Amino acid sequence: MVEIDSIVEGKVVGITRFGAFVELEDGKRGLVHISEIAHHFVKDVNDYLKINDRVKVKVIGISPDGKIDLSIKRVNEDKEYLEKLERSRASFEQKMSRFLKQSQEKLSDLKKHRDGKKKR
Repeated sequence: MVEIDSIVEGKVVGITRFGAFVELEDGKRGLVHISEIAHHFVKDVNDYLKINDRVKVKVIGISPDGKIDLSIKRVNEDKEYLEKLERSRASFEQKMSRFLKQSQEKLSDLKKHRDGKKKR
């Protein structure tokens, strides 16, 4: 049974200008909308997918009438998000460290300059 947030494998069985239809292992079909193919703008689905391609998809929605919404770009979303978060955290810490070092140097220079004026 297909459930929201599950990751399943399927075969591309149809391509339109607005997305691709994927047949899942249980025989059900779902749509990968063109906006769910890649994290960047996709002009033509055919540039990314071909009939009979095997793809991993994430189930992102099931309508009351049984239509299944799928995503290719979200398959690794959690992993990618955590990796991106870790990279940005490291980047932030590096930037903060540089900022603190520069601030301390500037403060030290300012104190030296101020103390030099007091001696005159």
